[in-house]
Amino acid sequence: MPQYDVYPNPSRSAAEGLPYVVVIQSDLLDALPTRLVVPLALAEATPGRAPAALCPLVSVNGQRLHALAHYAAPLPARLLRQPVGNVAAQSSTLVAAINAVLSGF
Repeated sequence: MPQYDVYPNPSRSAAEGLPYVVVIQSDLLDALPTRLVVPLALAEATPGRAPAALCPLVSVNGQRLHALAHYAAPLPARLLRQPVGNVAAQSSTLVAAINAVLSGF
């Protein structure tokens, strides 16, 4: 499962406002049964309330989404079925957001 692949959110109850999750876990840990993911929120659903360092904007198939790094969580890999995109080109902003969670900016 490639790092930075984007998947539909497997949580039906949360998928309306958080339609996708992005795998941030290294490919080197593919033997694990879980993947560390960051949920992606619709940009229009979080206007002006998302700190840029913690919730950077990413683009998935032309759609603008906020990566909610502070909500990073493990999901069973079996729930992530068909990727809809990959945001590896935007990896530096995702890594910086995770670093903000760990170090406080």
